[in-house]
Amino acid sequence: MASYNPDWQVDLVDVSEEALSLARENIDYQDVGERVRAIRSDLFTGIAGERYDLIVSNPPYVTEDEFAALPAEYAHEPKLGLTAGGDGLDFALRILAEAPVHLVDDGVLIVEVGESERALVERLPEVPFNWVEFAVGAMGVFVLDRADLVAHAPAIRAAAMARG
Repeated sequence: MASYNPDWQVDLVDVSEEALSLARENIDYQDVGERVRAIRSDLFTGIAGERYDLIVSNPPYVTEDEFAALPAEYAHEPKLGLTAGGDGLDFALRILAEAPVHLVDDGVLIVEVGESERALVERLPEVPFNWVEFAVGAMGVFVLDRADLVAHAPAIRAAAMARG
């Protein structure tokens, strides 16, 4: 994002030090080090007090059953980067619940949930998800603005807390 938007300041966040190491290599390769920070964080825990115009996330969203059925080549990927519980929503629901305090008033959240799209819509039918349609079809990516996140915060929090 920083490469294509030279006026942007970008924070990239990951819980994995290995992923951050690779990200730092890419930051150097793209020569965007003055505008990009790589931060180790479990979602929003490491960026308390930060607010953004845009949050884009590709969290793990593979269900445990889907993970068990993946082809052998996926065994090289860390399970931590793929799986998100029985319905694939462990991280997406946390992001939905926690994002409003990290977005400016007119901020926007974009999250990929892949095949867990159906489970998310079933769990939160009242939330007005805007699903992105790509040239190759639907890919399980939604867009929500902060106002919608705030308006539906009680339902989102209830869905997140129901997970235990």
